[in-house]
Amino acid sequence: MKIGLYFGSFNPVHVAHLIIANHLLNHSDLDKIWFVVSPQNPFKSGKNLLNEYHRLHLVQTAIENDVRMKASNIEF
Repeated sequence: MKIGLYFGSFNPVHVAHLIIANHLLNHSDLDKIWFVVSPQNPFKSGKNLLNEYHRLHLVQTAIENDVRMKASNIEF
């Protein structure tokens, strides 16, 4: 099984993130995509970031109907 890791702050997750993940799944040999939620983005101010657990929950909710996608908190 081939798993693609999709890192990002997902602040918040939006339709473009989902389009990219679907494109990768449909046009590559990947079997799954894991959304790896980063607690801090080095290019963004931390004061504007939602809590990382809230962002993780938003990702989980956005992908809950696609078994090929998983939300990960490995960077927490």
